[in-house]
Amino acid sequence: MANLVLAVLTARRIARNAAPLACALALGGLVVLDAAAPLPPLAAATALLVLLVALVQRARRRAAAIEASALLDLEVGALLLVATFATVLRLDGSLDGDAHAALYVVIALVSAFARPGASLLVAIAAAALEIAVRSAAASRGAPSLLDVTRAAAPHIGFMAVFSLLNATILRAELGRVRKASHTRLQAEIERLRDDARSYRLLSAPAQARGVAQKGDDERLARSGVEEIHQSVLFALRLLRESLELYTAVLLWQNDAGTHLRISELASDAPNLSEGPFLSGDGVFGAAITQRAPVVLGGLKPGYKLPYYVGPSPVRAVCALPVFEHGQLRGVLVVDRVEDRPFSPRELELIDEACRYAVRAIQNERVFVQLERAKVEQGKLYRAAEGLGAATTEAGVIEAGVTSAREITSVDFAAVTLYDEAQKVHEIRAVSGDGVAELTGQRFRHNAGLVSMVLQNRHPLPYRGEYDEKRQIVFTRRVTPPSMPSIIVLPLVVHDRPLGTLVLGSRRRAAFTDSVRSTLEVLASHMAVSLSNARMVRRLEELATMDGLTGLLNKRAMLEVADQKITAARRFSRRLSVLVTDIDHFKKVNDTYGHDVGDVIIKGLGDVLRRAKRTTDAVARFGGEEFVVICEETDARGAMLLAERVREELGRTTFHAAGSNGPVQCQVTCSIGIATYPEAGSTWEELFKAADESLYVSKRSGRNRSTAWSPAVRSNSAHPPAAEAGAPAKHAAEATGAAKQAAEAGATATARHAAEAAATARHAAAPATARPAATAAAARAAAAKPAAGAPTAQRRPAVTGGTGGAPAAPGQDGAPSAGRRAAAAAQAPGKAPGEAEPRSKPRRPPDVDPTSKPKTAA
Repeated sequence: MANLVLAVLTARRIARNAAPLACALALGGLVVLDAAAPLPPLAAATALLVLLVALVQRARRRAAAIEASALLDLEVGALLLVATFATVLRLDGSLDGDAHAALYVVIALVSAFARPGASLLVAIAAAALEIAVRSAAASRGAPSLLDVTRAAAPHIGFMAVFSLLNATILRAELGRVRKASHTRLQAEIERLRDDARSYRLLSAPAQARGVAQKGDDERLARSGVEEIHQSVLFALRLLRESLELYTAVLLWQNDAGTHLRISELASDAPNLSEGPFLSGDGVFGAAITQRAPVVLGGLKPGYKLPYYVGPSPVRAVCALPVFEHGQLRGVLVVDRVEDRPFSPRELELIDEACRYAVRAIQNERVFVQLERAKVEQGKLYRAAEGLGAATTEAGVIEAGVTSAREITSVDFAAVTLYDEAQKVHEIRAVSGDGVAELTGQRFRHNAGLVSMVLQNRHPLPYRGEYDEKRQIVFTRRVTPPSMPSIIVLPLVVHDRPLGTLVLGSRRRAAFTDSVRSTLEVLASHMAVSLSNARMVRRLEELATMDGLTGLLNKRAMLEVADQKITAARRFSRRLSVLVTDIDHFKKVNDTYGHDVGDVIIKGLGDVLRRAKRTTDAVARFGGEEFVVICEETDARGAMLLAERVREELGRTTFHAAGSNGPVQCQVTCSIGIATYPEAGSTWEELFKAADESLYVSKRSGRNRSTAWSPAVRSNSAHPPAAEAGAPAKHAAEATGAAKQAAEAGATATARHAAEAAATARHAAAPATARPAATAAAARAAAAKPAAGAPTAQRRPAVTGGTGGAPAAPGQDGAPSAGRRAAAAAQAPGKAPGEAEPRSKPRRPPDVDPTSKPKTAA
């Protein structure tokens, strides 16, 4: 469907773009038909109206376009050509009349203003239409194509001549005018920059600055220079009118101190020189050398002054040096035609004008500096806002690189992150050239710029001037694109290195002092945001992950379960839940300690992580219990997964450091399976069904998997008769054995009596529940403690045995069958047949998954 929509949109776009040319072609065909036989007046008027509308519409669009495309030029030229042919035919009736010269004008106009390719196509179309019209007009005499071409050859030749002449001469003239205008504009811009630098409005040459910084500085400098000129011009005009001067001119010295240039003047003299002037010329040199006013009077006619071309008409002149903070900055020169020397009062006014000009320059310089600081603060504010809004490492990196591009001209940017434990750097993100080659590269701490910057906590290289032959950024093998300007900034938080920000520019000296200081502030903001993003990610992990296994915890699993069950219900899919529990886990904790138990829990988590699919979810639900949610999985598929997990866990040998040395042990697990929607339609129902299946596996001998079925729930709700109530004979035997064990001797203990009662209860169970025991063996075992009270009991070894192994007393935190039987026998008011069932379906555990598994005392 998407491809069809894309094809339709493409066809519409092509048809819309080709419509004007198709219209011109159709109208050209009508012109040819009109030449063969005049069209009816109504058809001719309709065609003319369509032609005029199309021509006006395309011409208006061409006039509004700053840079018109070749297609638009071709459309306008073709429509104009068709209109001209139609007009010539209607006026003269043929192409041999006086009106045919209008075609040459159209060809010249199109060649002058259209693109070369469009001009060539229009000329070819004019020649083809000329031949077609002549062929149609002479169709009655049936002339040959050669005769028609011979008749049209002079006209086609004139078209070619007009086209070439206008394409060469007129375009050359237009190019010359454009070049001259561009040269004058650049000269004016350069003069503006010189004024700004001489007034200290710019701190560095413009070509050494980036595009963004350059644009801001030029805007500020333009406004500052204009304000200075207005203030100085006002002072000079006021001085000229008050002192009846002929010329008042302020000359400003360049940075080298070798030349003077006219900064502002007020004069009616027609022969003033534009300069620049040498600082040692005439009256200028005298004022600069003496660093005091120089006053000349009674000058002879024709006296040569440096700022006049030829003889000067003045008779008195005064030159005052202009100082700023004790440094010579220029010279103010005033003169008059009247032969009258300057009085002390006039010299005082001239000195006041000098100080006024200097104050105007200083004020404007302060204003420009404040304006520039405001601009930089605005950039940093936007950068801080973007970095503060980013909550991930990728978001912080993207915001930092974007902010760096706003501060200066950046053609390459990379962010490296540093692993302080392993001493390894990783290029996490790259913008610009070399993205595929550099992203993800890792390298060890070395002598490159990245490593040195983190070690010294200082940006490198000095002034951002990079020499790829002598300097290494990452490694000799991993290198950035070749650029003259590269700077590496450290990302440090609380003296802890996080990584580096690498910026490169194809402009030389792109990272000046002012830019570098701003980038350092940006890097510090970026480091803080990067640290915050890492803490947010860590908090998310702690809130959703189990600290021991790295799997989902219970709270996260419940959220995932709701989402997956909702999706299964929405799309009518199967979904299976597996509940896994380690067999005899209390024995492991009692025998080897909880640290070994933690190793086994982590091992089972690794087994489940390897066995699951990408779309499955695994969580530690509590203690030694794990839950797996499998999408698009029925009961058969879930059983295959459960058997694979169970068999792999049984084959795994766990190695741990016990209290008495290294420990090797093997364990098994029991698994319960429930499938949506057969076992339930909500999470609570599915978990309860899987838990019931798990306990069926436990009661059936452990180390096995059980899928839920209605029989499982009925068995869980109504335990077998042998479980609910034993025959009176078995209860009596259990009671007698307990009493006999209590009276056997002084060394017998209540624990031995309870174990004897448990053994008797084991013998009283049906064969289906305890297939490995017989009634005779049980009675012999029950009598054994009474015959001779043992002094110690041996713990059974932990194995990964089959389901036929007897359960350990007190396993899984539940009382053993013998203890329950003994308690039932000793409980007052309860008959032997009223003993409680061996086990009940558990509720979903509600424990802290980060704590160690709880075991019975």
